[in-house]
Amino acid sequence: MSGAKREPLLILFDGECNLCNGVVQFLVRHDADGSRFRFAAQQSEAGQRKLADAGYTADGGTADTLLVFAGDKLLERSDAALELTRFLPAPYPLLLAGKIVPRFLRDGVYRWIAKNRYQWFGKRNECMMPTAELRARFLS
Repeated sequence: MSGAKREPLLILFDGECNLCNGVVQFLVRHDADGSRFRFAAQQSEAGQRKLADAGYTADGGTADTLLVFAGDKLLERSDAALELTRFLPAPYPLLLAGKIVPRFLRDGVYRWIAKNRYQWFGKRNECMMPTAELRARFLS
């Protein structure tokens, strides 16, 4: 890769989902200098603006879909989750091999987990509030 500085991935997540918040915390721990990832809860004003900019409506049913903006690309569901592994330390990028599985199968598993995530992991009454130290990584 060239020496050009890469724009951080923007991750829109369900801020009320405990599983989604756990993924965000995992990504923050593996991005010590804060250069790889930026975050916005889909329920936040910034998240709603980004969704609208991408052509999603307020009732578009995105809460069960992880969205990753990688430059000018928008990735959803399993493609989004797999793309995140590219920016993590070894051995996580090995998970990119999952792209050999047809998308309809990967997304089927993704949708099954998404459908059951509140039952399995619980739901918050409000979105996670980042600490002062992490606030710069979240869109406002």
